[in-house]
Amino acid sequence: MKLENIKACVFDAYGTLFDVNAAARAEQAALGDKWEDVASVWRLKQLQYTWLRSLQRRHADFWQVTGEALDFALANAEVTDPALRERLMNLYLTLSAYPEVKSTLEQLKSAGIKCAILSNGTPKMLSAAVDNAGIAPLLDGIFSIEDVGIYKPDPSTYQIAVDRLSVKPTEIAFQSSNGWDAYSAKAFGFNVIWCNRFGQAEERLPSSPDGQIRTLDDLPAIVGAI
Repeated sequence: MKLENIKACVFDAYGTLFDVNAAARAEQAALGDKWEDVASVWRLKQLQYTWLRSLQRRHADFWQVTGEALDFALANAEVTDPALRERLMNLYLTLSAYPEVKSTLEQLKSAGIKCAILSNGTPKMLSAAVDNAGIAPLLDGIFSIEDVGIYKPDPSTYQIAVDRLSVKPTEIAFQSSNGWDAYSAKAFGFNVIWCNRFGQAEERLPSSPDGQIRTLDDLPAIVGAI
């Protein structure tokens, strides 16, 4: 698998660069054997609320949505602990990056390929995660959907990367661990590599990603960076 004429690699943030389960995992002592359920439901409701708010045209930023999703997840697990809730939210600001993220970005930058994040996250959330991972010098842009006030997969969100990087959609390789995001970005016009970290089944949506990988280790070779 090889993509030609790639001038920029654009990454989704949560689940692609940053481990969305890291916050709940860090609080295993408090959550006990419920931590995995809390992490799973938290993420599911977080995404569902972005889609529902977009459909209703009732936008709230990702920090608020993340908090509301956590409230649901904790209530679903019958956990009532305001201090724990506060700790989990603070931990979400410093989610750990997956092990191969930094080296992948370094290889892409060395090859002269622009690197950027395009995420539902707020600028504050993304800056905190990027700083914690130590990858800020490797990025040419950190783009939030707050610029357009609607969540992915609305086409206007993908247009942000085109406008801000001054490249054509066909010159962008977009990477996401979320199948719905990968399929939607391909329908928009990007070259898309689905980083299918979790072994998800293929989506039943228009268009299909150009390829699948399990981690970002394989990306530099695909876009001609090595």
